[in-house]
Amino acid sequence: MGAITLEKVTKSFGDVDVIHPLDLRIEDGEFVVFVGPSGCGKSTLLRLIAGLEDTSSGRIVIDGADATDVPPAKRGLAMVFQSYALYPHMTVRKNIAFPMRMAGLDKAEQNRRIEAAAAALNLTDYLDRRPGQLSGGQRQRVAIGRAIVREPAAFLFDEPLSNLDAALRVGMRLEISELHTRLKTTMVYVTHDQVEAMTMADKIVVLSAGRIEQVGSPLDLYREPRNLFVAGFIGSPKMNLLTGAAAAERGATTIGIRPEHIAASPDTGPWRGIVGVSEHLGSDTFFHVRIEGRDEPITVRADGEVSLHHGDTIYLTPDENRIHRFGPDGLRLA
Repeated sequence: MGAITLEKVTKSFGDVDVIHPLDLRIEDGEFVVFVGPSGCGKSTLLRLIAGLEDTSSGRIVIDGADATDVPPAKRGLAMVFQSYALYPHMTVRKNIAFPMRMAGLDKAEQNRRIEAAAAALNLTDYLDRRPGQLSGGQRQRVAIGRAIVREPAAFLFDEPLSNLDAALRVGMRLEISELHTRLKTTMVYVTHDQVEAMTMADKIVVLSAGRIEQVGSPLDLYREPRNLFVAGFIGSPKMNLLTGAAAAERGATTIGIRPEHIAASPDTGPWRGIVGVSEHLGSDTFFHVRIEGRDEPITVRADGEVSLHHGDTIYLTPDENRIHRFGPDGLRLA
């Protein structure tokens, strides 16, 4: 079991409030991602759950038991950090075995868990190597293996892919998702990368300045962001946000429209603009278009075969059924 409940949890460092009172329920077996910009409190929140930071107030409940004052080693959780924190003089086998040796498990049980973790992570052929003989992705898998053998109630990941290059990040993202499917263990994952959040999570927790802005499935947040912060943060490229007459005529202070929900035409449409930078990605092309009366360009997603050039005139038509409306307080309008 790996259900985690936060009840009115706060964290302050002196006079600085880092985590404001928040409530959150993480169900057993869920893959929950904390996402937000740097300094939003996501890593601090994870460390509070792990017990690496003390709460200033509130309760942390793990599997129905109050764990607020329980030391980290007794919470039944396993944490995987951004740095691999492997012992360079030890083999992969010994690195994975280390927490079990500290816990006093017998040799036979250690070997059983090591072999199972190595098989799950494609590390069987590397058990006798040292970390210096491994790639970055393999080292991260060893760090995850060290967590797996503890058989925790939940895994806590603190930006585990930040040190990897782009190709390895994609590969490890898939491996961690596959691991969650196989183990069916609760996973709480911190990242600043909203693409990681959208592709991995069962549930996303969007944080800003120590407050929860919205909790929901990736599609919930994509389709119905509750405020301007979530609207501008979730989605890649980000949502176009417009004020002025475009918003007022739709009864809003600000409207949002995603790049994929704007049709482009060479001769007709309500918004006339000039093509600026184009990003050709093969199957898709993103055009950055400057429209009359707006300083910031609008991003438009089009088929990769569409041929437009810098300086071309273009007409844009937003899908009215996909426009998001926000009031003066930044909250979503019905």
